[in-house]
Amino acid sequence: MAKGSMKAPLRSRSAAPGPSPGRVWLALGGLAVLAVIASFVWQHFTTNGRPAPGNPPASADEDIVPDQAATYALYAGSSTCTECHDPAHAEWAPSNHGLAERRLDAKPDLPAFDPPKVFQHASQTTEARFVNGRYELVSLGYGTNRAPYELVRVIGNNPLRQFLIERPGGRLQVSEACWDPLTNEWFNVYGAEDRMPGEWGHWTGRGMGWNAMCAACHNTRVRKNYDETTDSYHTAMTEPTVSCEACHGPMKDHVVWQRSWRSSGKPWPPKLELDPTLAKPSTNQVFSMCGSCHARRADLTGDFRPGDDFMDHYSLTIPDETDIYYPDGQVREEDYEFAAFLGSRMHFRGVVCMDCHTPHQALPALKGNDLCLRCHNGSREDSPVIDPVAHGFHAEYKSGNLCTECHMPVTPYMQRHWRHDHGFTVPDPVLTKEFGIPNACNRCHKDKDADWSIEWTGKWYGEKMNRPGRTRTRWLARARAGNPEARAPLLELLNTEEVPYWQASIIMLLRQWIEAPEVAAAVRAKLGHPDPLVREKAVRSLEPLLPVPGSEVGGLLRPMLEDPVRCVRVAAAWALRASVDPASRAGRELQHMLDFNADQPTGQLQKAVYDLAHNHLESAYNHLKKAVAWDPNSPPLRHELAVVCSMTGRSRDAVDQLEAACRLDPNEAEYAYKLALAWNEMGNLQQTVKALERAVGINPRHARAWYNLGLARNQLNQPEAAIDALLRAESANPNDPRIPYARATILARLGRLEEAKTAASRAVELQRDFAEARQLLDQLP
Repeated sequence: MAKGSMKAPLRSRSAAPGPSPGRVWLALGGLAVLAVIASFVWQHFTTNGRPAPGNPPASADEDIVPDQAATYALYAGSSTCTECHDPAHAEWAPSNHGLAERRLDAKPDLPAFDPPKVFQHASQTTEARFVNGRYELVSLGYGTNRAPYELVRVIGNNPLRQFLIERPGGRLQVSEACWDPLTNEWFNVYGAEDRMPGEWGHWTGRGMGWNAMCAACHNTRVRKNYDETTDSYHTAMTEPTVSCEACHGPMKDHVVWQRSWRSSGKPWPPKLELDPTLAKPSTNQVFSMCGSCHARRADLTGDFRPGDDFMDHYSLTIPDETDIYYPDGQVREEDYEFAAFLGSRMHFRGVVCMDCHTPHQALPALKGNDLCLRCHNGSREDSPVIDPVAHGFHAEYKSGNLCTECHMPVTPYMQRHWRHDHGFTVPDPVLTKEFGIPNACNRCHKDKDADWSIEWTGKWYGEKMNRPGRTRTRWLARARAGNPEARAPLLELLNTEEVPYWQASIIMLLRQWIEAPEVAAAVRAKLGHPDPLVREKAVRSLEPLLPVPGSEVGGLLRPMLEDPVRCVRVAAAWALRASVDPASRAGRELQHMLDFNADQPTGQLQKAVYDLAHNHLESAYNHLKKAVAWDPNSPPLRHELAVVCSMTGRSRDAVDQLEAACRLDPNEAEYAYKLALAWNEMGNLQQTVKALERAVGINPRHARAWYNLGLARNQLNQPEAAIDALLRAESANPNDPRIPYARATILARLGRLEEAKTAASRAVELQRDFAEARQLLDQLP
């Protein structure tokens, strides 16, 4: 199904040096660390529903993505499976996997279109109709008027179905109009949102492009085959829908061997161990196969195959400084199941998807609590024995008695798709009251508040609620809010936390303090962790230290280019992008990832960052211009374009882009701050001060904005106001020696010599080799 906007926040930090006293910090600085965006692959069909030939635009490195024709020749098709596995095929065919994508069919689809149906969503009206043998949606699409669009395929099954519309350049776009087969009604996948043409997330935009957002997980062995030079697709696949070979891998050799055995007259069926084409997958291989689609992740290759390791193809999105997940690991945005489950105690103890789900229908293997009690009945030493009534304090067969109602709460996505959280978290109303994290008690008892739930959980469970998970969540939540008091507890947790997933999350949250020696040392120690997720996040967290003079991080990261797992190698290559050999394995893998994702605005941003590292400023500018054109309502992209405009002497364009970013996100102080720097480049000090005052009004803890505001006020001959701003800057960041030094210069000029000495001494205390501050101290009587 087409996904909504999945853009994670992009955060920029100026890397420019500090100014001499009395002058505003001018440079906007370079691009910052790129936010990882979950990405999916796309694909193209001809109007008759047959897979297009899909000739790739250019040959890829064979060791990254094998030849398409040779790869597809290894597949036999699901129809061959019925020769021996008819019962399994019969279970699969009507399942949501079996019907993940298909051509329109009169029996299941005609009632949605005939008679015609009209529905209202926000300010718009859409009509579904069947005219002259064509299934059509009449809606606002390309241009400013409503028009009919023919539908060529159905994507999704239960609880909702979307439809594909063919467009030039090998594109298929996914309708935001959805059909609910359970209630027999139309609705808009974005609910009350009023998305318009030109927006990234409108059905005509790249955020609703099937080739990138849907195809890979609704079909089998998809090759997106995006051609950046023509901005077109040659997408191909081995078979429509999630077929047998989507999970079992290519089986042509198996089919040929089985047919040969049968025709030889040997005993039928043969024992499995006699078939040389079969190899039993490991539990991790099966888990990776499920995760390849049921995870929010960035795609590194666009060519996952059953049997491969998840981390060789994806960079997993986990709880970090963004609000994509709640601090306790519950899903918040459209995060799917894989990551939350990876962080659960159940997975840590060895439970995997197939322990609970049937393989060919993907349904729970047993109903109700019977499924959970297969393990929580004393049969496993590492699973506590649970009596649902005694444990949950809800009577049998009453609401609240099911294990899943408390430990797998549901959240609706795409308006009608209620999905269970797979983190198996403990409902904790204390965390609701402290941090706004939802709990299962109040999800059900909506007429009660958190205090009511706290009272009852306290009566029922007492001190058991003060568990390690609550402690971890509290510090993660405080770290996410930027509270420096969380730093030391997180460092302690990093050494005591058992689950690698949470170690990786802690590492990501420590990144904001990575310049502190004890933090850097703790993260460096995790470069040798046995779990690739931990190693990858350690690499990403250490990246900001690379430009620091005298830093040894480059030498520490270079061996990671040869890590046995691709996600770690690509992370290292990205961190070392200015120096990595493009012909090396890691260099080619990085380039492949950049090319694969170049059809999205964030992919163009990645290419711009890469070009900046090689001082290709015009190329970086062009990539960002394209990114903004593709997603004009993205403030982060406009911010990054403004940075490059400044670097290339396009000061007026930088102001325009930052003013647009401020309009689009008026509550982001960084945009107002960078607008001030852009105005200063234009020589407009009054506008500079106005923008800086706006920045500190939005974020009173923005030290750099207060610092520059102090310098600007000093230039306007407002020394007392300048000193006040510099004191506010020092309060927000007491470790920056430039701030007390700037204050000292103003105080000295005012003749307040003792105060100037104190301020200059503080600067030297913070930075012993601060020559200007020492010189000022020597000059003061």
